[in-house]
Amino acid sequence: MRIHKALADNGIASRRAAEKMVEEGRVTVNGRKAIIGQDVNPARDIIHIDGERVYFERKQTKYYIMLNKPRGYVTTMSDELGRRCVAELVKDVGARVYPIGRLDKDSEGMLLLTNDGDFANMIMHPSHHISKTYRVTVRPEVSEDQLIELSTGVTLDDGTVTMPAQVQVDDKSEGRTVLRMTIFEGKNRQIRRMCEALGLEVARLRRVSVGPVKLGMLQPGKWRELTPTEIGAIRNAVVEANSGAKSGKKTAARKVNFNSNGGRR
Repeated sequence: MRIHKALADNGIASRRAAEKMVEEGRVTVNGRKAIIGQDVNPARDIIHIDGERVYFERKQTKYYIMLNKPRGYVTTMSDELGRRCVAELVKDVGARVYPIGRLDKDSEGMLLLTNDGDFANMIMHPSHHISKTYRVTVRPEVSEDQLIELSTGVTLDDGTVTMPAQVQVDDKSEGRTVLRMTIFEGKNRQIRRMCEALGLEVARLRRVSVGPVKLGMLQPGKWRELTPTEIGAIRNAVVEANSGAKSGKKTAARKVNFNSNGGRR
């Protein structure tokens, strides 16, 4: 199998992260630097990362974890700057798992982790457009024009335009609005950049669901295993997203207006 898949399947890193390791020259196969796309046999080839040998398990138990990430933790398994990492919160899982996607240091909420490379790739692949929903507190109040622009597409600082999103007002008071935003792509710090582009300050950002799976009452800093039903629901969501893409269906933006008292209409 391809080296990045072998590393991902063994719970070392996601496929993308494994490819980056190879690209940076950190991976060797039988004493020689690995190359992108190289085929390996985990049962026969000797593979090192940063000089440390990788041992492959013949039959690996797959773990699918939901973590409620608190603010102040970086979404990495180790950090050279000594910052707190999400790895500290899942060290008692019983296996090495890695994050599926990211939440930045100041964001919180639902983060999925796994040692199943295929499952991680299924969720992260840009073409699958798995939805992610956030509860976002912004300052100052959001105008109707800003709400429409968030829903239909925002031009970011690098010139790209976001896909249509679903946006609704959960709460509104003087100088503050709480939004529920669902996006269908995974640009870096996308929600924050969307709001910043419109002159809105993000005071709090919490992810509350990925696809059909919700964070629920899981406490900050705690984790639990996904149920078989939840795993199946995510897989089904990918199938449905792919079917919609092939049939030419587009995700419709959800526009929500509000009156002067903050109520939806």
